[in-house]
Amino acid sequence: MIDAKGLVWVQHFGLSLLLFLVLAAGLLSCGKQDEEYKEYSRLCREHICSDYKDMYRDGGEGAFVYPYLTPGSKSYSNVLWDWDSWLCDVALRQIIAEVGTEADSREALAYEQGCVLNFLSYTDSDGYMPIGIDQMTNPHLVRPADTFHTNMHKPVIAQHAAFLTIQAGGDATWIKEGYASISAFLDCYRRHYLHSETGLYYWQNDMAIGVDTDPSVFYRPQASSASIYLNCLMYRELLAMSYLSTRLGYSDDAERFSKEAFRLADAVREYCWDEKDGMYYSVDINLLPAEPRSEMFFGHPFLLHQGGPRNYPCLIQRIGSWAGFMTMWAGIATPEQAQRMVNGNLLCENTFWAPYGVRTLSRLEAMYSMEATHNPSNWNGPIWGISNYMVFRGLVRYGMDEQARELCRRTVSLYGNDLKINGSLHEYYNPDTGEGIINPGFQNWNYLVLNMIAWFDGRDTVTEF
Repeated sequence: MIDAKGLVWVQHFGLSLLLFLVLAAGLLSCGKQDEEYKEYSRLCREHICSDYKDMYRDGGEGAFVYPYLTPGSKSYSNVLWDWDSWLCDVALRQIIAEVGTEADSREALAYEQGCVLNFLSYTDSDGYMPIGIDQMTNPHLVRPADTFHTNMHKPVIAQHAAFLTIQAGGDATWIKEGYASISAFLDCYRRHYLHSETGLYYWQNDMAIGVDTDPSVFYRPQASSASIYLNCLMYRELLAMSYLSTRLGYSDDAERFSKEAFRLADAVREYCWDEKDGMYYSVDINLLPAEPRSEMFFGHPFLLHQGGPRNYPCLIQRIGSWAGFMTMWAGIATPEQAQRMVNGNLLCENTFWAPYGVRTLSRLEAMYSMEATHNPSNWNGPIWGISNYMVFRGLVRYGMDEQARELCRRTVSLYGNDLKINGSLHEYYNPDTGEGIINPGFQNWNYLVLNMIAWFDGRDTVTEF
């Protein structure tokens, strides 16, 4: 028989053994994770560093005046896209920093600057800039007939130019001749894409918005959505233009663009933050004029709404999209807002947080889908390399290193597994299984995983402006 002391000893021993087994299992799991991370990060690095020059395209052919960078894969073999070229350039500089020579760096420069210069060569005096150019583009038809009732180049051209200027140690002389065109481009956005009541920027329609099927814009009425994605890009764009103005000695312009950026950030915080959900959203600006209007009522003219006119300029679109976290990437969210977004939205497995990263649309939304679509591509749930990266950069900006490291692990696992099984990367993925959905051979911003790995490993990291 076991006396009371013996029973206590047995219970104590049992609990200690259980604790030991739990700790041992945890250590084994961590060890396995570390080994997988090392293997998959090695696979990513070897693959990316071996074929990155496949993105290079020479100029002087078709519509291209200058060399440029293409996203890669057969689907995008000879095309220049706006935010794609900017972000794959950020990845390119990380690759060159790690494995390139001085000659590789000089070679790349023509393709990098050419991305900006090709777009500027098709920018008219009124500021219109095309979204993309391909080899078969008729140079005389780059501009659409109904120019300002459709979208144009996303506000990333100044950011791309600023990134390259920083890489050149602050020397902006290469962009001095094109400065007026970039300034006209931003003035064009101000004239044709800025909502006066809120001070927010909006899309003219749902054509080529980058996040193609974003439900806040997709199949919505003309000029109806002040997209959180668009406004975050524009905030950083205005800051980038302020930086370029400073480097070129245009101090008045630098101050003007800086003030515009801060006004925009204030407008985003005022109108796009939802205190109830603890999340940033796009907003609906498709409202009737606020003043009362005359209608027939009881057989005689009546001023409708005269006793209670509309006193709000927009309505929040409560659609859970990864783009809300871009306010962290941009630096618009307050620290308290960022904490709420991460704890209450990002890290929830039934909404955004998935085994392979961040779902582009909350799993609770009715529009959530894994359908394999192309032009428009599916942003209603699948994992994209760029959304994982942007959210990662936001986490780093706000000092949330633990969450950033975990997102890096998941992204490395996604790509490493794809490379191990298929020998290539895909354009977007199933968030639960990691299965590639379309476009094997896709390069582009997937290569930003190297920037994530560099940060994870404590090495020098190339970042966008």
